[in-house]
Amino acid sequence: MILVFGGTTEGRKAVEVLEEAGKPYFYSTKTGEQDICLHYGIRTDGAMNRVDMQRFCVDYSIRLIVDAAHPFASTLHQTIGEVASFLHIPIVRYERIYPPRDADITWIDEYTQVPTDIHILLATTGVQSIEKLKWLEDEGVKVFYRILNRESSIKLGHQQGANDNQLCFYENGNTIDIDADAILLKESGLSGGFTEKVEAARKKGMRIIALKRPELSTLNSQLLTIVDGPHGLRRAVEKLLPEFYPLHSGLTTGTCATAAAIASTIRLTKGETPKEVSVLLPDGETIHVAVDYGEDYAYCTKEAGDDPDVTNGIEVRANVQLSDHFEIVGGHGVGRITLPGFDFPPGEAAINKAPREMMRNNIKENVRITISVPQGEEIAKRTFNPRLGIEGGISIIGVSGIVKPFSEEAFVESIRKCMTIAQASGSERVVINSGAKSEDFVRSLYPDLPRQAFVEYGNYIGETLKMASEMGIDKVTLGVMLGKAVKLAAGNLDTHSRKTTMDMSFIQQMLNESDITVDVSDITLARELWERIPPSQVKDFASIVIGHCYKYCKPLLPFGELTILLIDDNGKIYAL
Repeated sequence: MILVFGGTTEGRKAVEVLEEAGKPYFYSTKTGEQDICLHYGIRTDGAMNRVDMQRFCVDYSIRLIVDAAHPFASTLHQTIGEVASFLHIPIVRYERIYPPRDADITWIDEYTQVPTDIHILLATTGVQSIEKLKWLEDEGVKVFYRILNRESSIKLGHQQGANDNQLCFYENGNTIDIDADAILLKESGLSGGFTEKVEAARKKGMRIIALKRPELSTLNSQLLTIVDGPHGLRRAVEKLLPEFYPLHSGLTTGTCATAAAIASTIRLTKGETPKEVSVLLPDGETIHVAVDYGEDYAYCTKEAGDDPDVTNGIEVRANVQLSDHFEIVGGHGVGRITLPGFDFPPGEAAINKAPREMMRNNIKENVRITISVPQGEEIAKRTFNPRLGIEGGISIIGVSGIVKPFSEEAFVESIRKCMTIAQASGSERVVINSGAKSEDFVRSLYPDLPRQAFVEYGNYIGETLKMASEMGIDKVTLGVMLGKAVKLAAGNLDTHSRKTTMDMSFIQQMLNESDITVDVSDITLARELWERIPPSQVKDFASIVIGHCYKYCKPLLPFGELTILLIDDNGKIYAL
């Protein structure tokens, strides 16, 4: 079981990550006032001391603690560390992302260090800090306290000595509506609105005083994993409690290339060979990636998780050399673009825009980075690359940097890329098919179309048609074989067997509509219908099936011309 300490933005994000597993976990807050939706999580509220927490962890067999509490909750962090150390429970600290400490801000370690050469101070450090700042009033400083506008906070503010005239509330986000000489902030990170508060104070010409966040400490650092985003949290849980998620995430080739490039740069500039490097992802979070080294390169082994991927286990290598400018080139096993429609023109290495930006954001030195994949040329034959006009190797891709373990997402993204290439080919028509077999049959009807005009939709008929509509593709031909057609005819736009099965009652309905009397109650595969239906009535049945498919598909392509072709096992094609 997992125990999450939340009550924060990070706690909310942790819930989103853990809910993906579809398994129970505990979510703990001090006050119970956070509004949060839990489907699988079990809420528990109220402060825990060491005895309470230790008893809870034992009673509920807690095997992992996620500390997503506020960075200034020092007592709670210390208690978590003590309990985890005593019970040998690993901790994942969901830390915030912090901007650099700007020089125009006065940084302090304690409330007692607040300067007294100011007249009016706006304190945004929370209701719990009022008591710690009362001494400033004795020094002649007028202090306003901005707190949450809720009954419990107002009551506590009064208890700590503040009067109603001193209390102001978060009514308009991080805007400042108090005329003060200075503002006191906690170093609360990006999710705490620190940057927005600082900018608002600067616009008003206020002096900015910031209380530094406490150093994170635990009694046993070997039990501690620090993450600062959802991807890192999921990967940490997958490592520490592998059975929690039914499927595990992986890394994109773009992240692997970036990690290898970082490691190679470190070896070149510092002479060091770390076994793990920090990689800044496009969303701003940092993950840690394992690397290794060859004679003149560093490499990262591609980790696909449970997403079916032919690149799993390959080496993505980076050779880095000093240069007078930053440059990324493709070496052996990285494909070359030969057709328009990609992020870069024909002739360039098939290293997409997002991985290039990742490398640039992670590496500040002027270097020439050569990415290579020893097995890339052979593996590329089992990918979409030949169809896309990428020759000689694989593509270095990835938008988020992480491969979520949902193969449908990866497949849909590959469909989108194929549709983009099909459109860029200049073809007057795009032909979408379930796979190579149906494509081979349909190709005979369109011998003049370029290969790039044929796109495989797998099971994602609805998604592919939506893409065509969004891209403004005027003419689309949908080729479908009977197994998928009978599902599509019933309104299932995703025909994967995990999502839908053959509806025998609906098939019987279509047979009735075709005036066909035949017993099909014992069939297990739709293609058996071709043998059961009398040859003279096959065309009628095909027309009925296509008509039902058209009813559900045409609304997804409202402004385009849609042609649906039903294909039998021998390649015979039926159309309306």
